[in-house]
Amino acid sequence: MTKSVTILVTPADTADEATIKRVLAEECGVTTKRITGYTIQKRSIDARSRQARIIIQAQVFIDEPVTAAPTFDPQLQNVSNAPHVVIIGAGPAGLFAALRLITLGYKPVILERGKDVRSRRRDLAAMNKEGIVNPESNYCFGEGGAGTYSDGKLYTRSTKRGNVQRILQLFHHFGAEDNILYDAHPHIGTNKLPQIITAMRQQIIDCGGEVLFETRLTDILLNGDTITGVKTASGDTIQCTSVILATGHAARDIFTLLHNKGITVECKPFALGVRIEHPQLIIDRSQYHCITRDPYLPPASYSLVAQENGRGVFSFCMCPGGIIAPAATAPGEIVVNGWSPSKRNNPYANSGTVVAVDERDFAAYKFTGPLAAMHYQQMVEQKAYEIGGGKLVAPAQRMADFVDSKTSSTMPDCSYLPGIHSAAIKDVLPGEVNAALKKAVIDFGKKMKGYFTNEAILVATESRTSSPVRVPRDKDTLQHIQIKGLYPCAEGAGYAGGIVSAAIDGERCAEAAVANFAIR
Repeated sequence: MTKSVTILVTPADTADEATIKRVLAEECGVTTKRITGYTIQKRSIDARSRQARIIIQAQVFIDEPVTAAPTFDPQLQNVSNAPHVVIIGAGPAGLFAALRLITLGYKPVILERGKDVRSRRRDLAAMNKEGIVNPESNYCFGEGGAGTYSDGKLYTRSTKRGNVQRILQLFHHFGAEDNILYDAHPHIGTNKLPQIITAMRQQIIDCGGEVLFETRLTDILLNGDTITGVKTASGDTIQCTSVILATGHAARDIFTLLHNKGITVECKPFALGVRIEHPQLIIDRSQYHCITRDPYLPPASYSLVAQENGRGVFSFCMCPGGIIAPAATAPGEIVVNGWSPSKRNNPYANSGTVVAVDERDFAAYKFTGPLAAMHYQQMVEQKAYEIGGGKLVAPAQRMADFVDSKTSSTMPDCSYLPGIHSAAIKDVLPGEVNAALKKAVIDFGKKMKGYFTNEAILVATESRTSSPVRVPRDKDTLQHIQIKGLYPCAEGAGYAGGIVSAAIDGERCAEAAVANFAIR
């Protein structure tokens, strides 16, 4: 007999197998001896009361052998001689599009402007230690995309868009730990993602697909309104009739290419602000209602939302036990992002804290047309560089000083490796963003004890929350509304946000490409 039950235990109990079996037995109304084993189906934290508890949903085996869950089979096959689909970008959308194509019997050919995972590390080191930005290899561009070296959070609300569990199972198949299959907020960690991404790439190649690094798209070849091929920076031409455009949201040259070729792109609102970093101890005390965090609890996180001056302000990509990283993709700009290792054991917690901006803001700075949001975004990033200390040293300000319009006389320790420079954030952010952010941090302090403190620091600028353009597509065929065979995909096209939702959209675009192959 098996039973599916839900139990509530202390964090310490989760490390004691005997205690878990005893509680499960009590819930099932049987003796402990009759429990032959269990499997966890879902696990989450309830920190609403003074004592945090762990909620475990488990399948319990009673008086019978434990049955292992069916082994996940990705159903990959050899596609060496199959019709091919070109994929632009080897981020999560591109990689999962490639794997889905293989299961459907088509050959993926991935063009990635950046380097492989291992080679990227040298360029990231140059950013952190020397402030040198390689426009083709950085935190955004390269194998695995932005997610590989900026956290690996797998939580998503995109359950209606596709099979989230399948995406998690694929990550697990390629080396992620079991807990991503049942934790409410699954997380792989930047230290573990590279080997998983490498395994995915090797599988694609083993199945007959191609992955071409340091191969930047420079042109899309058309015959009327139909794709006939693509051209790369090296001058090579690859003939094809289907292109999945999975570039990510930082590919400004691709947005410009589309616009210059008369391929419709649209201006898209996004969100702009800063990274806010606290000592992790402050967040733990607030969220867990304790002086010292229980060692069996993970570092605490938060999610905050406010409406200020008619604008949405919200925390974004919260990284407990994390690090602030430089995410610029060109010299002369400062962009910050955040990530956590798998153990989330750094002494700081950071989160993007951003304000919604739209056409009225872009027009105020005389930016109009489909690329208006992109130029507005670039303007702020360049202003941050001008006000910073050079070599990617970022402008920063203590939180209370920011609200009081006071330049910080001293700066706290900060996880941002290129370094920080005391500056007025109001000189970086547009006035409307600055005003809304100032009100929001005060309100957040009322919602979350300890949040509003001068021990917290604002680091500018968090500006790559989502794509500043949308590449419009037909909702049924997923093809571009104007170009046959072009499939705008995931974050770069304005249709997804985060690793899992991008992966889901990659799979959907692969399925659409195959369906339209059949029609042709």
